[in-house]
Amino acid sequence: MIDVHELSYRYATGTDLALNALSFRVAPGEIFGFLGPSGAGKSTTQKILMKLLDGYQGVVQVFGREVRSWDSSYYERVGVGFEQPNHFLRLSARRNLAYFGALYQGPKLAIEPLLERLGLLEDADTPVERFSKGMQTRLSVARALLHQPELIFLDEPTSGLDPVSARMVKDLIREQRAAGRTVVLTTHNMGLADALCDRVALIVDGRIVEIDAPRALRLRFGVAQVRVEYRPSQTAPPHDAVAYADFPLAGLGEHAEFQSLLRTGTVQTIHSREATLEDVFVAVTGRRLDSR
Repeated sequence: MIDVHELSYRYATGTDLALNALSFRVAPGEIFGFLGPSGAGKSTTQKILMKLLDGYQGVVQVFGREVRSWDSSYYERVGVGFEQPNHFLRLSARRNLAYFGALYQGPKLAIEPLLERLGLLEDADTPVERFSKGMQTRLSVARALLHQPELIFLDEPTSGLDPVSARMVKDLIREQRAAGRTVVLTTHNMGLADALCDRVALIVDGRIVEIDAPRALRLRFGVAQVRVEYRPSQTAPPHDAVAYADFPLAGLGEHAEFQSLLRTGTVQTIHSREATLEDVFVAVTGRRLDSR
């Protein structure tokens, strides 16, 4: 679906490269994520793939064709949801979707069911200027999916959403993959990337430092241990005191201290110590996802 080789880009007002020799591929039907802090190059990469930035160096092919060579028919096959909503504020949600749907030649989704899926049907005829940021974000997702594109770009699609609304959006994104469509996410939200992405590219300072499945990255950079949380004593105060003990996964069933702790009846939790995606990012780059 997407084949990028040695992609570099420098803004006219900048001295440093915004993107430095990026290479990656995205398969059809894959949810692929760019994970990194603000200013890392995620949005620049996405804008080039969306045909919004030219003047890049390297090879950027989408649908088997160099992206700069596509004409406006490209957007019949591509859907875009921006982080900053850009709707007609004086029009209602229904009229926004009707207008944008009219720009496409192919079949469109029915507007009312789409708005209902995103929790916006009750406000379908409300001017968008009265919408909260979260409601506008959901409307952006609806617009990106309206013409049933093969390739969907979403920039921070759960930004500003409450947990219920975020789940609606994530469920819809998963449905796109189930229908064989390809989704490219850009986010600094490690939870979103971990929950949705088949693979993620960790990007910092315009460079991709790792590409792999989230689970594979967590296992590769995690610790093969379990952590046991237990009460040091059932009688010694304070009663809410908690202690921890770590044990290697290898040979855990025969580990005498682990077995002894289980027999005390003081164990409260047991969990493996795989790394989070943020742990992986810090380990690889030395920076945190929220760093500027």
